[in-house]
Amino acid sequence: MTVASNVKQTLASLKGIEAQLSAFALNSKDSEAQQVFHEAMIEMAEIKNEIQMRVYEIQREEEQYQSS
Repeated sequence: MTVASNVKQTLASLKGIEAQLSAFALNSKDSEAQQVFHEAMIEMAEIKNEIQMRVYEIQREEEQYQSS
């Protein structure tokens, strides 16, 4: 598996985690738990955005991603 594949797989996992945290925040009856899940979701979104930027960098740098 290439570095690009690993980074993309990580990004997909992060998107899933972010969605799960959002669902937990929405479905929790405890307001404190809702807040914790929401804050964790926000942090995960920031990490996801950083990894997405790395994917763009890899695509620019690696030959196999260059347009013909």
